[in-house]
Amino acid sequence: MTGGRAAPRAAGATASAGPGAASSRRRPASVAASAPGKLILCGEHAAVYRRPALVAAVDLRLRAELVTAAGEASPDAPVHLRVPTLDLDETTDWREVHAYATASRQRWQAWTEGLSGDAFAAVRSDDPGHLLKVALGEAARSLGEDGGPPLSVTVDSALPHGCGFGSSAAAAVTVVAAYLRLRGAAPEADRVEALALEAERRQHGAPSGIDGAAVLHGGVLWAERNASGRLVFAPFAGRSPLLARLAVFDTGRPAEGTGAVVAAVRRRAERQPARFAALWDEMEAATRDLRGLLASGADDAAAAAGHLRRCQRALEAIGVVPEPVRELVARIEDAGGAAKISGAGSLAGPGAGSLLVLHRDPEAAAALPAVAGLRRLAVALGGPGLRVEDG
Repeated sequence: MTGGRAAPRAAGATASAGPGAASSRRRPASVAASAPGKLILCGEHAAVYRRPALVAAVDLRLRAELVTAAGEASPDAPVHLRVPTLDLDETTDWREVHAYATASRQRWQAWTEGLSGDAFAAVRSDDPGHLLKVALGEAARSLGEDGGPPLSVTVDSALPHGCGFGSSAAAAVTVVAAYLRLRGAAPEADRVEALALEAERRQHGAPSGIDGAAVLHGGVLWAERNASGRLVFAPFAGRSPLLARLAVFDTGRPAEGTGAVVAAVRRRAERQPARFAALWDEMEAATRDLRGLLASGADDAAAAAGHLRRCQRALEAIGVVPEPVRELVARIEDAGGAAKISGAGSLAGPGAGSLLVLHRDPEAAAALPAVAGLRRLAVALGGPGLRVEDG
């Protein structure tokens, strides 16, 4: 098992030699970076507790374009943030960006001392530009900068928001990679992954790191921690026919953010350690069995359905599948299919984000009466990872 494939380098980029290296390298005037969304096939939540997960990038992408304007780099240089899908159009400056990222880092560090779900809202913030400011601040800090160039950041996304597609991970990865390249540093995979994870922590509290790695590397990945605790990835060389059988539906945006759900599960696991350890064991077994089935190339929809049902039952048992979605899954099973949520889920109804639905006949999955009122998300699994290009 390896640490994953390296992210593509931008044209003309070379390996970074450290924080001071950016000042001596060629700096493009604009950089565009794009990354896919992702769907967790099996193993969500358990991955936070050192268990493996199976995750697939999708063919829908998020794109960040960073453009510099004339002017010297300084703390007072303007920073324009634009995200049409969030109705964000804001101009600030580097002094505020650095102050925001520093304050967010300090709040997160204080939160980790108690891992209190009740206090996580103070880390997350209601600012629609929260993730972009943190990602920019962390990237600039890694370069030893206390200011920055006059900058315009535009993020466009085809990823459904709040559906478990990893849009925050894609935004963090693309903004970090584009800013490093813009400042003349190489957007190398390990560096981008580490900085994006810092931004994700300010967004979700204690993420496993799987989302960021999936959108960075692309494809279908097996994620597992090694003996030292590092999350490493092994890509699937081939494509199982079962992947084409999975249909994806939107059950509705979860009532809570990922960070709040993860924190709530942690509190429950601390109160019932033996019960939750057994649930993580069951989810790990289902995840490993699904991986083996996909790797074998066998077109055994019945076996795959069984593994998905086991994972879904564990997710229901940890309390992240609200009752309306549980009833929906039961109706799909009664009709001969299988279904499981993909992502953090929700603590309350009616929605829990994306729902993976498997049936012997892919078209029959979309025609099941149980999903008639849901929006189908037309995605293909196994899309390419991060791409960085000079403008």
